[in-house]
Amino acid sequence: MGSIEQTAELLLCLSPAEVANLKEGINFVRNKSTGKDYILYKSKSLLRACKNMCKHQGGLFIKDIEDLDGRSVRCTKHNWKLDVSTMKYINPPGSFCQDELVVEESEENELLLLELNPPNPWDSEPRSPEDLAFGEVPNGGRLPMKVDLMMSDFAGGASGFPMTFSGGKFTEEWKAQFIKTERKKLLNYKARLVKDLQPRIYCPFAGYIKETNIKNDPDELNNLIKKNSDVLTWTPRPGATLDLGRMLKDPTDSKGIIDPPEGTKIYKDSWDFGPYLKILNAAVGDEIFHHPSWIKEYFTWAGFKDYNLVVRMIETDEDFSPFPGGYDYLVDFLDLSFPKERPSREHPYEEIRSRVDVIRHVVKNGLLWDDLYIGFQTRLQRDPDIYHHLFWNHFQIKLPLTPPNWKSFLIYCGERGPEISQVKQLVDLGDTFISIPSHLFLAFEGWGIFLIS
Repeated sequence: MGSIEQTAELLLCLSPAEVANLKEGINFVRNKSTGKDYILYKSKSLLRACKNMCKHQGGLFIKDIEDLDGRSVRCTKHNWKLDVSTMKYINPPGSFCQDELVVEESEENELLLLELNPPNPWDSEPRSPEDLAFGEVPNGGRLPMKVDLMMSDFAGGASGFPMTFSGGKFTEEWKAQFIKTERKKLLNYKARLVKDLQPRIYCPFAGYIKETNIKNDPDELNNLIKKNSDVLTWTPRPGATLDLGRMLKDPTDSKGIIDPPEGTKIYKDSWDFGPYLKILNAAVGDEIFHHPSWIKEYFTWAGFKDYNLVVRMIETDEDFSPFPGGYDYLVDFLDLSFPKERPSREHPYEEIRSRVDVIRHVVKNGLLWDDLYIGFQTRLQRDPDIYHHLFWNHFQIKLPLTPPNWKSFLIYCGERGPEISQVKQLVDLGDTFISIPSHLFLAFEGWGIFLIS
């Protein structure tokens, strides 16, 4: 069996006149026949090119008005920034590199943008299947065409952005307009994707949730797909059935797709949150939080440091107001210290307000921060408005697999003697928690709680 052959697809051809009109720095160009957009960066020594598509969620890049050097572009979806001169993302810092296109000059002095497939072909015989490495994308990131059934989301993820953000540009009006625009973009993107991939049947599969962020309706997407292509659609509502074998054999078979009975309930009317809240509330008065040194213990366990970011963590009530007796502290991740005031050096800053029951449940059990961020349990402010990928990525997917050893921590606290809190503490009186000023509070391991009058 021979080695895998690499092919080159011509994406764009610029005439000599168009090449002459390219300016130094960033150039936005479009293939008028396909409607696809590209970015060309020109300097005295090189030409670089890429697709005008953000690696995060496929957003369109535009000129970055904050860039004085003329090297970066900004994504219209989540403000990610790409330095086109290096093809590295600068917001979030330390995250991804953009896939480059090959730039060649033809004999007629035309400029050609080529995409190689695969980008790095094997030089030897094909290898046996192996597990994907971290971050590796199968099939070169390309989706297969003309499959029998394509299923995808239609309403975006459960991210807390932008509804959980405040301060700066994040006014309620801005957030409402942003969500409206994103919904329309996603709808058009999914419809175009279905048209390009040409599956026999498309199913809007993930997105049937109601939350703070208003979502798309699957019927909107299905109607848009039918308007632009001949692809059949099926919505998996309760009681609906799809007989894939029948539909592939005869798309007109009336028994291939059966709709749910009229009046079938789609969404649940109410939920019993009691069992969940009981678990969360159990963490609030846990003995761990009688000792302020839990903060250092937890973030040392988390293992994120050597990064110039200062975060203020504030425990709150249900309305995100400071919780009476809750903790309010700073973490400087450059040296993993816990200063009383923000450092004098230049540093990015984030303020994270978290509901006390959720943050303590997460800390106690060593859970990933998805419970905070995606669960709409926080309110965030950041200065400057930069997404710190390394920070969030660590706390969302890279925390240790085993939770902190709180048993050893409490034993150590007991051997060390009483620890006087710098904040108000909570005293457990059955199902009721009352706030006690710190100067009246002493906690002894195994001895219960004593109040000094």
